[in-house]
Amino acid sequence: MASEQAFLPSHHYRLDVDVRGGGPALLLAHGAGGGIEGNFGLVLDDLARDHTVIGPSYPGVGRTPLPEAPLDLDTLADALVAAAVEHGHGQFTVIGESLGSAVAIRAATRHPERVRALVLTAGFAVADPVLGGAAQLIAALGKAGEWRAVARLAALGCLSERQLTAMSSEDVEAVVDGVLTGMPAGTLAHFELITRLDVRGDLGRVRVPTLVAVPTGDRLVLPDSSRRIAAGIAGAALVEIPGGGHLLDEGDRAGWLGHVRRFLAGPAS
Repeated sequence: MASEQAFLPSHHYRLDVDVRGGGPALLLAHGAGGGIEGNFGLVLDDLARDHTVIGPSYPGVGRTPLPEAPLDLDTLADALVAAAVEHGHGQFTVIGESLGSAVAIRAATRHPERVRALVLTAGFAVADPVLGGAAQLIAALGKAGEWRAVARLAALGCLSERQLTAMSSEDVEAVVDGVLTGMPAGTLAHFELITRLDVRGDLGRVRVPTLVAVPTGDRLVLPDSSRRIAAGIAGAALVEIPGGGHLLDEGDRAGWLGHVRRFLAGPAS
C-alpha cells in the first residue's frame, strides 16, 4: 500500500511485524533491548481474542535490520504507524512500554488522525537520573564487550525489590543467562536513543484518551517519570501497579490487563 506511506521519509525503517487476532487494532511499542514477546508475551493471546494486535520489532530486533546511523525517534514513530497502516488499519490504540511510551507519544502527535488512544506503562518523557545513568553504563559496557555485565545490569534493573528478595543467587544468575541469550542486536542503539529523546514538549499536544500505568516498584525508570507523563497529558488516567517492577511478572501483568481492558471498553472504545 505505497499510497498509505506518503508521510514516511525515504529512509524510513521497514519493521518486522507480528499480527494476530481480529477486531479493533492495538499497535504495540516495545521497550529498549526487548521485543514484542518479551514485553507483551503474557497478554498477547488475551488481547488478540477481540482485537487485532500489531507488534512491530524495532531496528535490531528479530528480523528488522539495524541501520548504520543512530536511531531517530520521529522515524521510528512513523515506521510504527506505517506497520499498522500496511496491515489495513488506519486508526488504532498504541500501547507503549518503557521506551515504547515515548515512541507512542511521538506517534500520537505526528499522526493524530490515526492514533485513537494511548496506554503508557513504565514510561518516561525524558530519561530520569536512574535511567540515564543505566543507559550510559550499558553503552560503556557494551562497547567494551562486557555483555554479561550488560545483561546483569538490565536484569537487576527490571526486577522489583519484591522479586529480588524472593530469589536465590542461582535464580538471579538464571535470569541473567536468559537476558544475555535473548538480548537483541539493537540493544545499544535503543539505549543510545534513550539518552537523546525528549518528548516533554509533546505531552500538551496529545488529544486522545490516555491511560498511564505506573509500576511502583520500578527500579529502572522512576515511578515519578510516569506520573509526570500523566500530569502533562490533559485528562490522562493514572493507575498504579503496586510493587510492580519495570518488567511486569505474571501477577502484575494480570492486574495491568484488567486496567487496560476497562480502559479499552470505555474512553478508548
